[in-house]
Amino acid sequence: MKFYIALWYAKIINLLINIIDKSRGSNLSGEKAMKIDPQMVAHFKGIDPSKVLFITGTNGKSTTTNLITHIFRNSGKKVVVNLEGANLIYGVATALIKSSSLSGRVKADYYIFETDERYLPLIRKQLPAANIMITNLQKDQVQRNGDPDYIYRKLYSGIESPVRFFLNNDEPRTRAFAAKSDDVVYYGVERHSESFNKDETYPTMACPVCRHKIIFDYYNNDGVGRFHCENCGHASGDNADYLVTDVDFQNRNFKLRGVDFNMPYDTPYMCYNYAGALAVAKELGGIEPEEAAKTFGAFKNVGGRFEILKYKNKTIKYMRIKQENPETLQTSINVMAADPERKMVCLGLCPLIDMIPHYANSFYAFDCDLSKLAASDVESYFCFSEAVCYDTANRLIYEGVDKSKIAVANTEDINVLFEQFDKAETDNIYLITWLHTFEHMKKDIEKEGK
Repeated sequence: MKFYIALWYAKIINLLINIIDKSRGSNLSGEKAMKIDPQMVAHFKGIDPSKVLFITGTNGKSTTTNLITHIFRNSGKKVVVNLEGANLIYGVATALIKSSSLSGRVKADYYIFETDERYLPLIRKQLPAANIMITNLQKDQVQRNGDPDYIYRKLYSGIESPVRFFLNNDEPRTRAFAAKSDDVVYYGVERHSESFNKDETYPTMACPVCRHKIIFDYYNNDGVGRFHCENCGHASGDNADYLVTDVDFQNRNFKLRGVDFNMPYDTPYMCYNYAGALAVAKELGGIEPEEAAKTFGAFKNVGGRFEILKYKNKTIKYMRIKQENPETLQTSINVMAADPERKMVCLGLCPLIDMIPHYANSFYAFDCDLSKLAASDVESYFCFSEAVCYDTANRLIYEGVDKSKIAVANTEDINVLFEQFDKAETDNIYLITWLHTFEHMKKDIEKEGK
């Protein structure tokens, strides 16, 4: 009876949310309902665990969830999914509440849920998904997650068999999960024009199997690439089951199993999202690569990661990144460095305020290789934000950037940003900052334009 009361109460909440503001409440109804029935997710009817996929990892889980859903729905599959990105158990409950009948029965072909790395075992106790994809396990949200090896151990010990894994072949911690299952599908990306190496001054990681040093032959993303451990032999497999090849960033295309694909987003870290999504499409959904390719180029990700803004006679290229780990920062740095045109680089690496205690994180910038950016044609650098701006400037100085090229301001005031844009001789400006700062800037420019 508690389940029915919780379900009907949640449906009323969703109805009110739709009337007031459809953009709000991605997990509110699930959170309130589970106060009434803490085991609510386990009580839904009609869900086949073999059709349930959990997608977890540090980077790429939201995008991969969106892309898999896009492929499945364009192939005529009915999917229940938490696309809003609410990836705790309340978000899963909310997605099921919205899709269920008044009796709690859910009818769908597949159930695809983005799940937080720490809470996946808890969610799986109520919804025993037979399929789990792990994208990567990297440094992330240190005030909540601590060390990534802690997250690896917590997740590893919390997943019980039987399970089919979809694993990133090129990420050491992720690939180590293969020891927990006889049913593993590997996906990966071959070396491409944006692959890079780091010298020994940059940190690597301990082997998740034997704790000795992991050696990367090359990186496709920070912390992801061809790797091996000389002590125990833990390494990338020679051939992933689903391998993205022939990546052409300029013409925005790649191949997988001999099939040509349009590349909707031409950044290196997206290649692993493509490979993982296509592996799931074929192995779980029975969707051949040829069929997936027909709608692949039309994919639109939720929440753009790259936007262009016109300010006077200048072009501002905003690069939205997750400011809590080095992977996306390294990718953005590589994109800037690859631009042969003269440019201004504005780095707003900010204090993190997503949860208490707020903290200033500067270590991930030291994990990144800035040498190519420093060697490219940069007219000037502007390091801004409260607290972290000086760490950012020091990181550039340690890379060999002339101090005279660096301006620093411990503020996120957009008027200060505009003043720096006006000083630049180049019209080619790259910007990294929080989304709210960019949106404030965008509204101000649009207002002035009108």
